[in-house]
Amino acid sequence: MRRSRARLVPGATVDARSLTAVSGDQVAVPDPGRLLHLQFRRFAGCPVCNLHLRSVVRRHAEIEAAGVREVVLFHSPAAELAPHATGLPFAVVADPDKALYAEFGVERSPRSLLDPRVWGPIGWAVLSGTWNVVRGRERLPARSPHGGRLGLPADLLVAPDGAVLAAKYGAHVYDQWSVDELLRLAASAAARADARPADRR
Repeated sequence: MRRSRARLVPGATVDARSLTAVSGDQVAVPDPGRLLHLQFRRFAGCPVCNLHLRSVVRRHAEIEAAGVREVVLFHSPAAELAPHATGLPFAVVADPDKALYAEFGVERSPRSLLDPRVWGPIGWAVLSGTWNVVRGRERLPARSPHGGRLGLPADLLVAPDGAVLAAKYGAHVYDQWSVDELLRLAASAAARADARPADRR
């Protein structure tokens, strides 16, 4: 993995680029027409990642109605990630070299799994994930996940002009914005945009 840069903070700017989703679709970052929620997850099939993403899938219509596009990154190869992304209603991007993780300051640490706050979510993720695998709704992760198991999550909310409006870098594997938090941030961003004088828009 490349050496990570500093974490991005509100007011930073994300350079424009096009990412290729595992579906083959091109994803504009930033999105010129709406807010963009960049999620940095861990490896394909990660139980705690799947637990969180299920909540995003359940409320995806609300997220879109709030003017937010979801783009989710994993540090797994596209071929390994694609079967896990089938049916997800948002773009899933593979970054096996962790180039974007490094660029955006997303790190890995043993504390990702050792923090006591994550033990409950890990237990529930394993139980619910196992049940979903048995029912054919999810797939097991690789025994030795590409990029390891110690990654930390991160969330960025990016404006159409590339400005970072909010950022969260997780302290453990299940430390990310909930859907409710994301919707509050989106509403706040919309309110700020509406409050700007017309001649400054």
